[in-house]
Amino acid sequence: MMKNPYTLEQQRHLHAMTRRHFFGKSAWGIGGMALASLLNEQLFAAAKPDPLGFNPLTPKAPHFAPKAKRVIYMFMEGAPSQLDLFDYKPKLVELDMKPCPEEMIKGERFAFIQGVPKILGTPHKFARHGQCGMELSQLLPHLATVADDITLVRSMVTDAFNHAPAQIFLNTGSTQIGRPSMGSWLNYGLGSIAQDLPGFVVMISGGGLPSGGAACWSSGFLPTVYQGVQFRSLGDPVLFLSNPAGMSAKDRRRSLDALHDLNEMELNATGDPEIATRINSFELAFKMQTSAPELMDISKEPPAIHEMYGTEPGKVSFANNCLLARRLIERGTRFVQLYDRTWDHHGVSADNDIVSPGGLPKKCQEADRAMTALIKDLKQRGLLEETLVIWGGEFGRTPLNEARGGSKFLGRDHHPRAFSLWMAGGGLKPGFTLGATDDFGWNVVEDRVHVHDLQATILHCLGLDHTRLTYKFQGRNFRLTDVAGEVVKKILA
Repeated sequence: MMKNPYTLEQQRHLHAMTRRHFFGKSAWGIGGMALASLLNEQLFAAAKPDPLGFNPLTPKAPHFAPKAKRVIYMFMEGAPSQLDLFDYKPKLVELDMKPCPEEMIKGERFAFIQGVPKILGTPHKFARHGQCGMELSQLLPHLATVADDITLVRSMVTDAFNHAPAQIFLNTGSTQIGRPSMGSWLNYGLGSIAQDLPGFVVMISGGGLPSGGAACWSSGFLPTVYQGVQFRSLGDPVLFLSNPAGMSAKDRRRSLDALHDLNEMELNATGDPEIATRINSFELAFKMQTSAPELMDISKEPPAIHEMYGTEPGKVSFANNCLLARRLIERGTRFVQLYDRTWDHHGVSADNDIVSPGGLPKKCQEADRAMTALIKDLKQRGLLEETLVIWGGEFGRTPLNEARGGSKFLGRDHHPRAFSLWMAGGGLKPGFTLGATDDFGWNVVEDRVHVHDLQATILHCLGLDHTRLTYKFQGRNFRLTDVAGEVVKKILA
């Protein structure tokens, strides 16, 4: 066989010049021109997008009238113990440190428990609070003061019992990486109200990323403009936001204008949504050079606000992030997610158990004051009614003592079949408790709420039908709730 003397690039150009290739490529163009000559030239003018005004985050109408317009989701990474905070079980206290009945754990899978574990009753006292009589742990004295404003769900279940898959599942509706997160779906479905800030912001406290990593706020297969933007509460709010040395604001504006023109030409030619994302990202970054530093400077808040939240300007803390969340939604951000790490109390050390001062009590002390202040602050500003606030982790904890490696500290293993979370505002019934677990807190026995049900309900509160909020990818329509999920109507006001 004779070797082709031309390079691949030369072959491509020669191919483009053949008569057969010319007519093959131009047949549709000739037909299109002929059709266009028979039609009114203004017929499709209104439908043609204007690249200069094209913004994928332009606010969109919901499917129906919403109760909430925005979300603050406080994600307690590691999974707080529902049995020590929200779901008191006298039976566990009665049987504390007795061997667990074998039939109870027969065929059960655990992350770390081995052999026949012992029953673990809570060492913390519970009491009823508010006019609603909500039963809460002594570890949450501040939250107890707003019991009549929150909605407690004691009957959550999930499909995963390890941290990363469970966190990704709760955020994206799938245990595998690659699906869009809840905040991304909301910005895709509703757009963003904010003009100079992202529509979806993530902030982290407790040290490091969650186990599920950035996949928890990824846009997945949606255009990347809908992805969560991680803000830092110390230093530059967003990495690489500041101009490099020697670059003035005027020079930056000129370079962005040139990039805008080039991207606009490519958008006209291809219609690729990622180009629109690029245009929007550059413009938003330029605006954020002014808006983000002002937003993140909490030092100008009144002393009474700092006292209420327990905030310390210039530091990284969950309290600071709670205050920043309020400031973000005031400025139009649609979805704010706060990740607070180290709620994973297995009882392997003094700072990792449910009773030592450095363990669960410390985490509750760090969170209780700030999360309660957020509810009170939103309420007094008239924002709570249209803001859906959520607090919880990725799964629950066992009613059994883990005792990993013979540890004498008290702690609980992962448990996907029963956990609790609370919500507030956004069209929910205040002072209401939904669901119940059995006497051991092992299984849900009343008003079971699956993760997909929670996701469907969150979307419903914002005026979105979870079965209609879809995006076509790889030949089929995907949605946050996959092929499941029912709105939990009992908690709606």
